[in-house]
Amino acid sequence: MIMKIKDLDLPEEARNLIINRGIASLYPPQVKAIKKGLLDGENLVLAVPTASGKTLVAELAMLKAILSRGGKALYLVPLKALAAEKFDDFLEFEELGIKVIQSTGDFDSSDYRLANYDIIICTNEKVDSLLRHDVKWVKDVQIIVADEVHLIDDAHRGPTLEVVLARLKKMLPYTQILALSATIFNADEIADWLDAKLVQSSWRPVKLSEGVYWNGIVGFADGSTIPIASVSTKHPEINIAYDTIKNKGQLLVFANTRASSQSTAERISQSISRLLTPEEREELRKLADRMLNVGEKTSLAERLVKIVRKGAAFHHAGLKPDHRKMIENGFRENLIKCVCATPTLAAGVNLPARRVVIMSLSRYEVGVGNQPIRVLEYKQQAGRAGRPKYDTEGESIIIAKKARDTSRFMETYCLGEPEMIWSKLASENALRTHILAAIAIGYVTDLKDLAIFIKETFFGHQNDISTTEFQVKKVLKFLVDEGMLQTDGSELSATQFGRRVSQLYIDPLSAVILRNGLKEANQSESFISEVAYFHLIAATPDLRNLYLRQKDQTELQRFLTDYTEGFLLETPEEWDPEYEFFLMTLKSALLLQQWIQEKPEDAIIMRFNVGSGDILYITDNAKWLLYSASEIGKLFNLTKIQKSLRELHMRVSHGIKKELVPLVKLKGIGRVRARMLFNSGFKSIASLRRAEPRELARIPTIGPEIVRSIKEQVGEPMFDQELEVS
Repeated sequence: MIMKIKDLDLPEEARNLIINRGIASLYPPQVKAIKKGLLDGENLVLAVPTASGKTLVAELAMLKAILSRGGKALYLVPLKALAAEKFDDFLEFEELGIKVIQSTGDFDSSDYRLANYDIIICTNEKVDSLLRHDVKWVKDVQIIVADEVHLIDDAHRGPTLEVVLARLKKMLPYTQILALSATIFNADEIADWLDAKLVQSSWRPVKLSEGVYWNGIVGFADGSTIPIASVSTKHPEINIAYDTIKNKGQLLVFANTRASSQSTAERISQSISRLLTPEEREELRKLADRMLNVGEKTSLAERLVKIVRKGAAFHHAGLKPDHRKMIENGFRENLIKCVCATPTLAAGVNLPARRVVIMSLSRYEVGVGNQPIRVLEYKQQAGRAGRPKYDTEGESIIIAKKARDTSRFMETYCLGEPEMIWSKLASENALRTHILAAIAIGYVTDLKDLAIFIKETFFGHQNDISTTEFQVKKVLKFLVDEGMLQTDGSELSATQFGRRVSQLYIDPLSAVILRNGLKEANQSESFISEVAYFHLIAATPDLRNLYLRQKDQTELQRFLTDYTEGFLLETPEEWDPEYEFFLMTLKSALLLQQWIQEKPEDAIIMRFNVGSGDILYITDNAKWLLYSASEIGKLFNLTKIQKSLRELHMRVSHGIKKELVPLVKLKGIGRVRARMLFNSGFKSIASLRRAEPRELARIPTIGPEIVRSIKEQVGEPMFDQELEVS
């Protein structure tokens, strides 16, 4: 049955906006959603393949809720990159007077400005933090959209997603919930938990053929085969890429490590560059030049742009976010023909291709070694094959290393069903974070409430809550012993410390580590080094530490031999099992030290074996933990250390030496401009106040507008003629 957009129960202006995109009718899964009450406010779980129109279903429901019911839409995503993508997608609704905003950072804020918007796009963690700050506008939410809800199964992000959904469901019993999911085995279980109707379908707008490559032939699940001409005898991915691009297609290649994604992109680019037209070469050259102008030049960026000039790219979390976005846009514009990515891309942005090539079906796990990936992860990667506007068919191809692997890969992955998803809330670190938060905001006031709270989660839906009794008791004991909770019989309440930790959105264990280390620092008569403070925050579970290479261990041992200033936490002996973790935290601390010593980004990349994206991740988290440390210090009246923490926070924020701190307090003056001013002799606010405007304007990177801004901020507004050359 064909269902037309013009016949939907939506305001006319909303229907016209969708039709003007070139969409006249709905896909079969979208029709099912309408028939099950999407536009009538019914809760739905939509479990369909990639590119089957989940986003349009969400848009229709949000437009109805906002324009007809007069409420807000809250759109939950697992990743910042996905929030940015959805923000770009939904901006066109501003034509209808609908205000759209994304909010993914600053967890210690109620973010009052969000109350003025109609579509609010947030990461799951941001919504969790907003609920901890008791935001009032939530009561105006008419629809909650939970994107990628199958990630409840993810040990890192899943617990927050399910707790947020459980809490919103209870707070807003009449608010519509729309959960968008990949095809999973137990989608019905998620639907039951959310009191939702299930829309499940295997329909795709572009047929997907899944196959395995071996020895020049791709064999597909339907029994068909295609030959792939040989361009390279060693690397089948080059042959598949060449064949795809020669036939006017694009491909995504999934590699299991960053190094592999980079080397694969390099190899493929050398082969496919001859297939580019002169016009494409020129456009790729311009794109590469724009990439080189983003941030500091690094060897990683230079390696990337060389590959981009030849029509390919690599994509992983070690790249700058701006570079990742430029690659994604270049691929969407059919300028970049091949992207070699780590699996994070499959869980993130929407980037379909004619072919998807999967080079490895194993993943390295620390302490375990290589493990086979799950069918669900494979299906997420394979599902990227097939561009709805360009292709009649998409192909996903697993590369087999041995002949005997072909039948196993075909049966397990191509013909396999995605696994059941399971709640990961029962882990100790997830429980201590979410139990404290539930008590701190008054959602849980006694042991009975706590049992109900756990029962309301997806974990409680799947399990008998008695299975968590031991972990819950252990967590409660920890929170009471560390002064975050207090009990009176069966009653539970948060202390001032517990409430502040919950608002700061850090792991309670992190708070304990910070408090103990800061007390040590406050009592010490000795000088506390930058490394000691950085090591303290790196020792918390909220800073994901760097992988330790053999080479690192040697360098860190050498550093420790010369380092005499001590640490704020006890240093384990070399034979202690904790010693390796200590070295990992020390590596992160030394990276932060190099950052605030204004070392070139490339030098940090080379020394620590990281990417620009890793530096951004570590410095962002370090900023938050230094801020949290300062707030905890205030709570315990640790006054002696406050200045050092504030100063370190400022230095990490900008990546600067101590001498530049006064200058970067000025709006518009960052790391580069501050250094230019300082090196030109303007080392203080007073010297800027006395400076001649013309003199400042001659400094590289300091133009007339910046001079005007500086002078206004230092209390010496100027006239335009003061910038004129006499």
